[in-house]
Amino acid sequence: MELLFYILLVVIAFLYASVGHGGASGYLALMAFFSFTPEIMRPVGLLLNIFVSLVAFLKFYRGGYFRWNLFWPFAVSSIPAAYLGGFILIDPGIYKKILGVLLIFSIIRLIGFDYKNNTSQKSLNLTGALLAGALIGLFSGMIGIGGGIILSPIILLLNWANMKQTAAVSALFIFVNSLAGLGGLLAHGFVYESRMTTMLIVAFIGGLSGAYFGVKKFDTLVLKSVLALVLVIASIKLLTT
Repeated sequence: MELLFYILLVVIAFLYASVGHGGASGYLALMAFFSFTPEIMRPVGLLLNIFVSLVAFLKFYRGGYFRWNLFWPFAVSSIPAAYLGGFILIDPGIYKKILGVLLIFSIIRLIGFDYKNNTSQKSLNLTGALLAGALIGLFSGMIGIGGGIILSPIILLLNWANMKQTAAVSALFIFVNSLAGLGGLLAHGFVYESRMTTMLIVAFIGGLSGAYFGVKKFDTLVLKSVLALVLVIASIKLLTT
């Protein structure tokens, strides 16, 4: 069962990094399947996010897809909110319900509307971006995600960027939010376990590979659909138990 966990972990990191995500929602769903406690899930999700999202960002940045003017309005409000969220302790039952709802955003990101690049883009709404950043950041710190699964659908639905640009912005957004959320957890206090190091190495390998193939336009549609199905099952499990 431990081997299966690590196999699934590297696959999840690969797929999420290929679309510019850190993969925390997938890691958390996987850990929920393997009966990890929220006390372990939150820091592990954030730690894995930091490494995988950084790799994804660097790959998309070198590909010329990053847009600073799209990134900073979300980040400036999300970073302090994510730090604050790291202080908030949630009842395990409520934690799983919130995670189950957030997985729906991840499913949308994997199989939804964003496989077509929009030719005409709209101007960013600064007020809306600041408000969205703050709300996403707060949930990020509370749950142990980077917020990219929520940010990406917003950007794409409102036609503020194309797929590759969204992936680049989301990757850095996840990175800074995960750092801030982890900072809140560190200030509150959590114990680092040795198995976290193995998880980091496995996720880093998967993320590095996924980011490379994502930039190279590798077609992972079938694999993303399979992962989305797994997340649907995880979401139902978390919401009904």
